[in-house]
Amino acid sequence: MRILLSNDDGYLAPGLTALREALEGLGEIAVVAPEQNCSGSSNSLTLSRPLSVRTAANGFLYVNGTPTDCIHVAVTSLLDWRPDLIVSGINNGPNMGEDTLYSGTVAAATEGFLFGIPSIAISLAEHGWAHLDAAAGVARDIVARHAGAPLPAPMLLNVNVPSLPAPAIGPWRVTRLGKRHPSQPVIRGEDPRGQAIYWIGACGEVRDATEGTDFHAVANGFVSLTPLQLDLTHQRQLGALGEWAAMS
Repeated sequence: MRILLSNDDGYLAPGLTALREALEGLGEIAVVAPEQNCSGSSNSLTLSRPLSVRTAANGFLYVNGTPTDCIHVAVTSLLDWRPDLIVSGINNGPNMGEDTLYSGTVAAATEGFLFGIPSIAISLAEHGWAHLDAAAGVARDIVARHAGAPLPAPMLLNVNVPSLPAPAIGPWRVTRLGKRHPSQPVIRGEDPRGQAIYWIGACGEVRDATEGTDFHAVANGFVSLTPLQLDLTHQRQLGALGEWAAMS
């Protein structure tokens, strides 16, 4: 199995190193990750300038662009083989509910999915890297399970691992995305020259953490596995919109 790894925390992030070490022996592995932290970059592609690729001392390739750039460049140019699997992570913090729309970690996996490659995004559900070794063990188990019994392609899987010691982590739970309240207001300030600056506010509070959601699973110590899809069409509005358009 040929595996491509990436992330959104940057090529120096402990989560990426832990993921690379955890997957040792499961196949041929390449790492192509952003040069800098790109959290919240979503599915953005860099179109306004060329990209450069450098090799780190540990052999990781790093790109001065977004997670999506990394996967796109790796699959279409850098690698002389096509990955059988793309794994993005291990992210420093959760990617649940609407967070998945903004997440660079999920975006890297999504780009692989768009290329028709089974892809997995893996996140540690608390910031700070506590119990990263346990999350890395879960990542290895999931990749090994995929190798032995792959899900029907195409696959885009979002995984969140509770920040707990390995013995305290519960079984895997198949979940749906929960929901949050809207984000908190931006924080207004001034730079040293007196110009107004704005910080994006923190995430909103969780609104739907009922049983069956990713929030509920992680809060109760389980590994959350959420299958994602990219069809944004609002199927139930097609009929009404057709009637509306017919009036034109």
